[in-house]
Formats: sequence, C-alpha cells, structure tokens
Amino acid sequence: MTRTPLAVLDLVPRSDGAGVASSVRNAVDLARHSERFGYDRYWFAEHHLNPGVLGAAPALSIALVAAATSTIRLGSAGVQTGNRTPLSIVEEFGLLDAVHPGRLDLGIGRSFSRPAPKQDSGSPDSRPRELVAAAVSNYQALGGRGEHTAEQRADNGLLLPKKFDFSRLGSSDRLGLHFDLLQQPGAYADTYDRIIDTILRLLRGTFRSEQGLQAHAYPGEGADVEVWILGASGGESATVAGSNGLRFAASYHHSPSTVLDAVNAYRAAFRASADLDRPYVSVSADVVVGEDDETAQRLASGYGLWVRSIRHGVGAIAYPTPEQSAAHQWSEDDLDLVKDRTDTQLVGSAATVADKLEQLQDATGADELAITTITHQHADRVRSYELLADEWHRRHN
Repeated sequence: MTRTPLAVLDLVPRSDGAGVASSVRNAVDLARHSERFGYDRYWFAEHHLNPGVLGAAPALSIALVAAATSTIRLGSAGVQTGNRTPLSIVEEFGLLDAVHPGRLDLGIGRSFSRPAPKQDSGSPDSRPRELVAAAVSNYQALGGRGEHTAEQRADNGLLLPKKFDFSRLGSSDRLGLHFDLLQQPGAYADTYDRIIDTILRLLRGTFRSEQGLQAHAYPGEGADVEVWILGASGGESATVAGSNGLRFAASYHHSPSTVLDAVNAYRAAFRASADLDRPYVSVSADVVVGEDDETAQRLASGYGLWVRSIRHGVGAIAYPTPEQSAAHQWSEDDLDLVKDRTDTQLVGSAATVADKLEQLQDATGADELAITTITHQHADRVRSYELLADEWHRRHN
C-alpha cells in the first residue's frame, strides 16, 4: 500500500488542574516523541481567549519546538490572517527559516475580522451588536454555507453529520471582544485572495504596490517554506488554494459536514503552479487511541464537555477529567450542540482508529492525514500518538 504520511495538529491544550508552563512544556515533549514515532509534520493551530487552548502564536510555538527536534517538519495550521498583516507573517516565517531551513510549513487560515467601515455606521450603542453579527457571519463562512440539514453518508459510509448552525454563537459578547483585543482600533483585513497574493509575492520577491513600488521582505523573501491554505468548506479558502496551485488542508475535525465540499472545490479550482503540478490535500481528524476500545472511550470522554464550552461561546475550558465528564448532566439541547463533533471523533484501539482513518482517506482522497488528540493526562496523549503511529506504519510502510 502507498505510504500515507501522518501529521500532528497541536492546539497546545491545558488540562484541568494544570498550569500554563507545564502545558507548553508538554508541546515540546510531544513534538520530540512525534518525531521519534515517525510523524512527518507537527503543526500548531492558532486560537485566542481560550483557557484550555494555549496555541495563540504559531510562529512562537514553532520556535519553541524547533530546537528540540531535527527532522520533523514544523508549521502553522494556521496563521489567522485577520490578526496580522501579510508582511508580518512572511517576516516571522523568514526568521524561522533562517535558522531551520527547509523544515517549515506556512499554513494560512481565514479568521473572522473586523468588517470594512460603513459610512452609515449607526450609533455607538450599535457597535457591539454589529461586531458580533460580523463575527457570526465570518464563522458561518468558515464552516461553509451548504444545506447539510440532515445527517448524510459518503459513498463509502463516512459520516457527514448535520451542519452546525454557527448563528447559535450569536448570544456571546466574547465574539465582538475578539475584534477589540486582536486588531488595532479602526483596522480591518483586506480580502482573502489579496492577502494570499501579497504573501506569495513577498515570499517570491515579486511584490509591487498599486503605485508600482517594490518591497522586499528581509527576512522572508526566498524562504524555503511550503505554503498551505486551510479550509473548512467549499468556499473562498478552497478556491484560492486551488487557483494558486497551493497545498490544501481540509478539516474533518472542525467541520465534518463540509469536508467533501472543501476538497472537491479545491480540486475543481486547482491550477498547476511552479511548486505543485497536481492537487495535494491533507485532512484533519480528531482521534483518541487507547490500548483497547473501552480504554479509548474513557480517555476521550472529556471531549463533549470541551466542545460544549466552545459552542457556548465562552472559550475552550481546561480539558476535563473522565470523572468530571461522567458527573455532568447533559441537556438534550447541549447534546445536540456537540453531536456533529462527538459523532465524528475517531476513538478506539489502534486497529479500530486506523480502519476509520482509512475510510476518511478513501472518502476524501487525502494525500496526508493530520491527527489532533487531546486527553486529560499528557502521558495518555503521547501513548495515543504512539499506538496510532505503530499501527499506521505497519499498514502503510
């Protein structure tokens, strides 16, 4: 069987009762182990204002683990374009590439961003409501606008759950707060296609302003980085990735209902580039592996509560213990709130999970798979990645 690489997607989780320092050290430790286990890439996500997720700065996270590893590729999954400029992104990765050449993946994601100002902006009292509405609109775009109103199955049986309605987050004032804390006052992001175009031109040394002025990013220009676009749906991220001939990372763990929309739209839009002559796709999955199916189910039991906190708009809580999860009284509404995620988490023994990953790969045609795993105990998380790597390499090498 053709070798299918596995990558690690790390959110830098913090467990209930753990501190920030130990949680960050765990990321360095897991990266070392992942390199030894044979994973090809180690990617860091970017999230903010989450007590239980500490991966706020992918470039800094990469720097922390780069010196502790030597061969595994390191990357972002992804840098949020709404929070920084194209030049700052290129310069950050240029600095990293100068010290760790040929090991970097610049994964670029869409994030909700402040809308461009309107002449009729309304009263000051309306501003918070406008920001929340803009955030919900951006979340909807990130998750796709397809009509997945009921559970579906791919041709090979892969579950495609009912699409989550992100408008349910609209009651959270925290969404508007993101704008105030992550962006300069009055700043707003350019269109996504223009952002990607600017990044690519800065990396290639071909940037010209609208007035014809040249700009050269030092560090950054000529950096030996692989550029990836992250997408959760068949929307702009997928088409921008394809039309620019870039690698594409689709999310089954974050938006399982629209993963096929995403990869299909990317492939339909693909145009060969100097870096890539055919579409190239990685698909992410939420995974917990145990010594057996029963053990894995216990280790994964905190996932529902963790997703519930995100979906309630309060930010990811510190990851709960199995005992805390067992004691929680679920309402029907909350069960429905997390159902798409809990039903598509891949949990079980190494053989069970490998079977499910092969089904995901078959349905999406993925060239690679990115595995994100969170358990309350760090040792269980490391062991999950080890068990999966052993089984996967036995099947695919």
